[in-house]
Amino acid sequence: MPSLIHIRADDREQRSALVAELRGRLEFELTVERLRLGDYCVDGRFLVERKTLTDLAASIKSGRLFTQALRLAEVDDLRSALLLEGQSRDLRHCGMRWEAFQGALVTVSVFIGLPILRARSAQESANTLLSIARQGRSVAAGAMPRRGRRPKNKRALQLHLLQGLPGVGPKRAADLLQYFTNVANVFDADPCELAKVAGIGHQTARRINWAVEESPSRYGLD
Repeated sequence: MPSLIHIRADDREQRSALVAELRGRLEFELTVERLRLGDYCVDGRFLVERKTLTDLAASIKSGRLFTQALRLAEVDDLRSALLLEGQSRDLRHCGMRWEAFQGALVTVSVFIGLPILRARSAQESANTLLSIARQGRSVAAGAMPRRGRRPKNKRALQLHLLQGLPGVGPKRAADLLQYFTNVANVFDADPCELAKVAGIGHQTARRINWAVEESPSRYGLD
């Protein structure tokens, strides 16, 4: 039987319909506390900022949306997303044109690089968090391929493998390969040695070490 999905909710969300929905679902183990960023930390892997559509309108007017999106997109050790909850009728009296919403969402998704998810209700939002966690566990266990074409030369293949590690993008993969000279040395390195690489902090080093030390059958499933 799959283990419970742990969700940490920001305490400023504790009166929301989504927190009430999560409390009533058997799939989740919910903790309410103050989060530094985002509203929901899902399964220790994902960070979700939830906004109702009226919240979205207010944050666009104040400019807060872009500041929040930039901070979320810069988080290294968690994958972040913006979850918009509500229906179009919620925007009837917000005093903003659709073009303003569209322009803001283009900025957030295309130029800042923060994925945007949609849900019509608290129940759909809970289902979305469940889907994120389940698919995340499948990816961690190797059940789903990473996107992109299969690399053809050895260096490209090495970089591709390293980008599968937690918190490692193209630049960090290149820095790791330059420092350790091959993938096997990266996998054998301890967190202190990993943290010597430019751009790899102690937290990311520990997550890399955890990923390569655990047996594949236990990735995210214990």
